[in-house]
Amino acid sequence: MNNPDQPGFDRHMLEALVCPVTHATLSYDAARQELVSRAAGLAFPIRAGIPIMLVAEARQIKAD
Repeated sequence: MNNPDQPGFDRHMLEALVCPVTHATLSYDAARQELVSRAAGLAFPIRAGIPIMLVAEARQIKAD
């Protein structure tokens, strides 16, 4: 079930997902359609509402 604020991604799914590298919690970046693991410094893309949890597909991010 999609709503206009969350196109294609069910935020409740976020509760069940963890970083595949560190097993840390993820945060949802709606603007970029990514799940962010600050612990690993990686952002995993969400394509067509499906999180792509592969390290090879992740974007490296700078630690804040």
